Amino acid sequence: MARDRAARPAATPLRLFVAVELSEEAGRAIDRAIAPWRAAFPRARWVPSENRHVTLRFLGRTWPRLRGWVEDRVREAARGSAAFSVRLAGLGAFPSERRARVLWVGLDDADERLAALAALLEVGLADAFPAERRPFTPHVTVARSDPPLALPEEYRGSTVEPVEVRVEEIVLFRSHLARPAPRYEALARFPLGG
Repeated sequence: MARDRAARPAATPLRLFVAVELSEEAGRAIDRAIAPWRAAFPRARWVPSENRHVTLRFLGRTWPRLRGWVEDRVREAARGSAAFSVRLAGLGAFPSERRARVLWVGLDDADERLAALAALLEVGLADAFPAERRPFTPHVTVARSDPPLALPEEYRGSTVEPVEVRVEEIVLFRSHLARPAPRYEALARFPLGG
């Protein structure tokens, strides 16, 4: 009896993204910065600390047969960038602070090294993935809200300790959708400049 094609493991797409992991020190600084906002917005869906990262390129649904090709392209992008550092910066929101669906901690990337790395990934993956429509904004998502939040003026002035985030590798992650939060599986790590 023939099995349904969608039931075969090779036919099930993977949800993939490429990201930079955060140090424990950066995670603690983020926790301190968002603590008062957790209390102010208890109905927001707060991202567990182990899920926080800096997304460089979201790939979404990816056929398993493309995984090796994706890994080759991510490896090439990593080789094209030397290790560097950025710092945690202030708080922000998408699409705006008046209609905030995503709350985030920004990164001070004065030399635009994260943006350059994201651009290398964009070019390398262009043959199989549509171009990202939004400009790259280096950030760590800390919460999501639907309906959107109207953030007070004090939110914009919130400070985050300028903890250094050392970027020495990028990671290809698989997202496993689950409740109350997705689980991220590191599939491969790629050292910068390697």
